[in-house]
Amino acid sequence: MSGYSTEKRDFNHKLDLKSLRPYGDTMNDGRVQLSFTLPVGNCEKSTEAAKETAVKMGLSDIVVASIKPLDEHFTMYILYGTFTGSINYEEIDAPEKEDEAMDMPKTDAYIKEGIGRKIVVVGASTGTDAHTVGIDAIMNMKGYAGHYGLERYEMLDAHNLGAQVPNIDLVRFAVSKKADVLLVSQTVTQKDVHIKNLTQLVEMVEAEGIREKVLLICGGARISNRLAKELGYDAGFGSGKFADDVATYIAKELTYRKDLRRN
Repeated sequence: MSGYSTEKRDFNHKLDLKSLRPYGDTMNDGRVQLSFTLPVGNCEKSTEAAKETAVKMGLSDIVVASIKPLDEHFTMYILYGTFTGSINYEEIDAPEKEDEAMDMPKTDAYIKEGIGRKIVVVGASTGTDAHTVGIDAIMNMKGYAGHYGLERYEMLDAHNLGAQVPNIDLVRFAVSKKADVLLVSQTVTQKDVHIKNLTQLVEMVEAEGIREKVLLICGGARISNRLAKELGYDAGFGSGKFADDVATYIAKELTYRKDLRRN
């Protein structure tokens, strides 16, 4: 244990948060891995084009680790390179949800004490998004990776409408159920279609006159809490988040709002 503690102290000692760089093999080496596809066939010239692309990104010491022809006109590359710049981590301002996620029994108990009734949650993958993987991972009873979905919670009345749900249908269903929470998952997001779709939903909720009555949450691989708030949502959950995180936020935020109204 003493050896581990010394190693950890040395690691922290070398870390300068005002000049933060990616970590590969050694502290501050700046090594990164990236992948992308070029719309050209696999040849020596296209490989050099891939390297030049990485150089234009500000990387040096480029190593092409993998070349995968997708067809005669497209080639995928995986490269390693060194990022020579740095960022000041201490100056980064990002709205974060600080609460540690509670497990299902604790969340149910928290809702019983703080709200005193079941919370109605309505969720869907809206717009043209045909993928349910995101909304299912959060809402389905079986959940994902050992994290039970919202349907299994005793104190949550969860309704999963599935995929390709028009925003107006989600809003109408939420109104009919007197929903407390609207969850929107966006998985397929080419050409930033998720931005337009999420913005449209906010506008519809406001037009329906229920914006102040519901907790509006979105999630997906390209969703961050900052982006969600910029679009008019109360919170956003990206990669690495589970039903526990969402349920904890819902329980604590709605309890906080109830206490505010009471006072």
